[in-house]
Amino acid sequence: MGKKRKHSELEAPAVKKDETAPERPKRTLLGWKEKPENEQESTGFRNREKVLVTCSRRINYRYRHLMLNLVSVLPHCKKDNKVESKATKGATLNELVELKSCSSCLFFECRKHKDLYLWMSKCPNGPSVKFLVNAVHTMEELKLTGNHLKGSRPLLTFSSNFDKDPHWKLLKEMITQIFGTPKEHRKSKPYHDHVFVFSIVDDHIWFRNYQISCPHTGADKIDRGGLEKMTLVEVGPRFCLNPIKIFGGSFGGPTLYENPFYVSPNQIRSLEKRQKAGKYAKKVKAKTRRKMHEMTNPLETDEFADMWKE
Repeated sequence: MGKKRKHSELEAPAVKKDETAPERPKRTLLGWKEKPENEQESTGFRNREKVLVTCSRRINYRYRHLMLNLVSVLPHCKKDNKVESKATKGATLNELVELKSCSSCLFFECRKHKDLYLWMSKCPNGPSVKFLVNAVHTMEELKLTGNHLKGSRPLLTFSSNFDKDPHWKLLKEMITQIFGTPKEHRKSKPYHDHVFVFSIVDDHIWFRNYQISCPHTGADKIDRGGLEKMTLVEVGPRFCLNPIKIFGGSFGGPTLYENPFYVSPNQIRSLEKRQKAGKYAKKVKAKTRRKMHEMTNPLETDEFADMWKE
């Protein structure tokens, strides 16, 4: 009778692993469990700016189209539902910004279906600025010939007036952070084919959007760096910002700056009504003066008035 084999002899010989092929890291729901060795960890600063864009209820259709135009040219923004324009809107907007993982907010507030106010805020600690928006022209109204790539990063240009006063420097820094698309954003494209122009005229900030146009084919093709043949074609939208107040907090707080030349639209409308009411008052006064003149200077009786009444 033969001898029984040992249990160790029955097992199959172990297969040697290929040392040249690295093992694939385990995959989890949150990504790779272990980073590959070839991947180098970036230690530099990465801009994670995200902007929440929303508006108040009962907004006018033109102002809503302006908001949508800004959403289309800002790939790093997020839209949200309309917010009720009340005294507690600041706390509501700060909570929405935190839920959306954003760091800034553009809030379009419409009052009386006529006046548009723009809140530009850095959340949750501020500062924040309140603007009155004038001279609104949307892309649909203008029908301009400019057309740039959607999602491309813009170049921001400012006039030299922004470096004169401290409040203009603060506004320049806020506009740069909010309107500047972060590098390597997942919804942006690594091209610069349009320009955002911010210029100060009569203490108002005027916004323009231009496409950088240059010929790529034919005899007019330019080399890299040939800025002489590049042209700017306006795309839109257009609007004008009149700063009202700068607050130290987000949607409120201590007042850092107040525009002394600001006149509210309600005061302008009341002055126009007074002028119209003044015209009616002048007519009434003219009638009373005429009656008093007729009473003080009566006409003489005509001796031939009753001649043909027989």
